[in-house]
Amino acid sequence: MTRLVLKSLNYLAQRWRWRGARFYLSLCCCCLLLIVGCQPRNSGPSLSTSGAETRLAIGTTGKVRTLDPADALELFSGNLLYNMGDRLYAYNSGTTELMPQLATELPKTSEDGLVYTIPLRTDVVFHDDTPFDAKAMEFSLNRFIKNGGQPAFLLSDVVESVKAKSATELEIKLKKPFAAFTDLLAFSGLVAVSPTAYEIGPGKFNPSTFVGTGPYELVDNGSDSIRLNRFDKYWGDKPANPGIDIQSFTSSANLYNAFRTGSVDIAYQSLNPEQIELLTKAADKGDWQAITGPGSNITYVSLNLRDETLKKPEVRQALALAINRQLIQNRVFDGQVDPLYSLVPSIFDVSKPVFQSDSGNSDAAKAKELLTQAGYTTEKPLEVEFWYRSNVPSDGPAATTIKAYIEQELKDLAKVELKSIESATAYNNLDKGTYPMFMLDWSGDYYDPDTYIHPFLDCSEGNAEEGCKEGATVGQGSFYYSEKMNQLIDQQRQEQDPSKRQKTFEAIQDLLAQDVPFIPLWQRKEYAFARPDIQGVRLEPTQAMPFASLSRSST
Repeated sequence: MTRLVLKSLNYLAQRWRWRGARFYLSLCCCCLLLIVGCQPRNSGPSLSTSGAETRLAIGTTGKVRTLDPADALELFSGNLLYNMGDRLYAYNSGTTELMPQLATELPKTSEDGLVYTIPLRTDVVFHDDTPFDAKAMEFSLNRFIKNGGQPAFLLSDVVESVKAKSATELEIKLKKPFAAFTDLLAFSGLVAVSPTAYEIGPGKFNPSTFVGTGPYELVDNGSDSIRLNRFDKYWGDKPANPGIDIQSFTSSANLYNAFRTGSVDIAYQSLNPEQIELLTKAADKGDWQAITGPGSNITYVSLNLRDETLKKPEVRQALALAINRQLIQNRVFDGQVDPLYSLVPSIFDVSKPVFQSDSGNSDAAKAKELLTQAGYTTEKPLEVEFWYRSNVPSDGPAATTIKAYIEQELKDLAKVELKSIESATAYNNLDKGTYPMFMLDWSGDYYDPDTYIHPFLDCSEGNAEEGCKEGATVGQGSFYYSEKMNQLIDQQRQEQDPSKRQKTFEAIQDLLAQDVPFIPLWQRKEYAFARPDIQGVRLEPTQAMPFASLSRSST
């Protein structure tokens, strides 16, 4: 089987397990919030309240499975690697403009788009004082590929070889042209790691330590806390604070309480909608700061095209038209998500709202017409199972809202049966075709729309009659196969002209809306809350939170 059936099923499961769980970890009622508000002060890092040169405390519900960049794929681990390490390229703060980091300039690319030549910095040392050079970067990237961790496919699928041409020059050869490759090199896990602290070999991971070149070094990694110190030998701009203490809480209720009582300076990932609403209202009164931005996490429904009920495209189109995304936005999430009308989120210019009807939202009349064309009547209505993850609190209310609206608007033409299952079990069964419709979520690995297309719609082996046998759509539980879609995906990956690539993405999204192997639902927003005296809190367009800009006001 191919990567997304053997390697990526584990990868998809890990992503869904953590990213689904972090997305509004619990929908507590207001009574619970009042109870929590009366509880004693939550224990956490001891904070100094005066002077700009003090350590800062960040509270989160994120958990760290590993800090080894060759095996880390979860968002929380990625944000730590972003702050502790350096990559060849990064994004200019507040923008999506690529800039050199360990490189000194953007890569020089051969005419055939296969060879990337990258000049490197000479003034960099690792946290263990090992000098950084092209050999160290070659080691880091080859280790990422050869150790076989969860994100290894990101490079192994596209890279032919990595070689140090000299102490200051790196050469990367690709298997075939890939337009998003430089953006991929900014992925949080592609940091340089010290060759003296790590080994190359399948499964040779260091999950509890990190030795890189970034502005912070790891000094303590406990079960529920992490301590970072400013790295005094850092080659770039020094952090505005001497260090960061990160406290991991067991629930959003505990995180909420810790922030309200001052145990942490910043609350980030993840609070539930009621807590976010309360903190936002308090921020409006000046009690603390609320920072928000568009997120990269999307929620969608995977449709199993092997299921007899969903084989006809008219049925899938009708279901897509019968979903009221604005109702979900307001009723389930209090406006804290945005309706999503494409698999490509609106953070990308190429996003095209192909699932938005002429009326702007749902279109029950058109949906009825399509179901009638498919042969359904009030005497013989469409009956379909709709599965969701029982351990992701937002899934249940959203699925209930979708079911109620479909049955209300389509009257007796459609009946939806809700079923739920724990996410880990579901991820192990998606590729078996167990579920007709399943609600899932996804966050891209790098800042390019390809990461919302290729992992969903690519199929390496299949046919129109039997669907996909091997490929990404099998891992997603859809089994979608389209030779035209495969050609378009390959075309956009190789196209170097941005305007031509955008047109290809538009064609991909048009075909997506025609074939409907997936139904996009909503796109999350990102939230962080900070004490009034904390400066420099920002959420980058890539969803990272920089630690180096954080400081405490001295006044």
